[in-house]
Amino acid sequence: MQVLVTGCAGFIGSHLSESLLSAGHSVVGVDALTEFYDPSLKIKNLERCLEYDRFRFERCFINGLDPKIVTEAELIFHLAAQPGAGSSWGVEFGTYLNLNVLSTQRLLECARGSKNLKRLVNASCSSVYGNTSADKIGEDHPKAPHSPYGVTKLAAEQLCSLYAANFGVPVISLRLFSVFGPRQRPDMLFSSLISAALAKRVFIVRGDGAQQRDFTSVLDVVDGFLLAAEAPIAAGVFNIAGEQVLSIREAIATVEELLGERVAIENRAERLGESRRNAADISAARAQLGYAPRRSLREGLQAQIEFTRSQIAKFSHAS
Repeated sequence: MQVLVTGCAGFIGSHLSESLLSAGHSVVGVDALTEFYDPSLKIKNLERCLEYDRFRFERCFINGLDPKIVTEAELIFHLAAQPGAGSSWGVEFGTYLNLNVLSTQRLLECARGSKNLKRLVNASCSSVYGNTSADKIGEDHPKAPHSPYGVTKLAAEQLCSLYAANFGVPVISLRLFSVFGPRQRPDMLFSSLISAALAKRVFIVRGDGAQQRDFTSVLDVVDGFLLAAEAPIAAGVFNIAGEQVLSIREAIATVEELLGERVAIENRAERLGESRRNAADISAARAQLGYAPRRSLREGLQAQIEFTRSQIAKFSHAS
């Protein structure tokens, strides 16, 4: 199949692109390589993809994308977005509005005229639920984003649902919960924790560390995207999670155990816009997509530790 992946050079997008290529698909990967974090890390994420003749990379924003690329695609995976709840306040909100909402609307406008499109899978986020204390969150749980980032992700998701309802665009949105694994963004929990531990630096914990997250392997997330692409339903919205709910303190202890050493911790003020708990009910995804998380937290963290060590060794050798 001809596949379009937006945000292909990111953490999840690069894993998904590799999986599609290994399955024999032809992939056009689109990424603007923004400077939210070091663009050179994103380029490294694409190393395996670039080994395939069936992979074509387009460096651009969605608003500058040739509409023909969209209308030629049989599958579209939309992962391009400006991430980070804590960075989305103030003057930066304009960037989030542009890259998360307006870009999604532009993509949907192009897609609604396509005669080739079989499925568009949109990457949404657990941030749409906001700061909830619910034991497990189902898809019908009230949506009350706790950050401007969450507002833009919910708006993008609702645009997808509107285009499905009004124009028949075959869209499924996946609400992702706390994804981890190799290539995780440098600002995310396990990436910054593992890097600090290996470098013998102090790790900064925002808040008291009692916040709870439903940690999900990036490989399980890729499975979710692929299953959504083949699901025999017209449209929908689903939680994708790992069913591994731990506090930040417990997550740190797990990394310490795998590393065999303690990590120096410093507590600072909690970031605005971050939720105290997220834990997903994934029964709808199980029933309608056939999704089931298969990778354990320890397995995924060990892979992430080994990946981080390999990157440090490469950098040291290059220096």
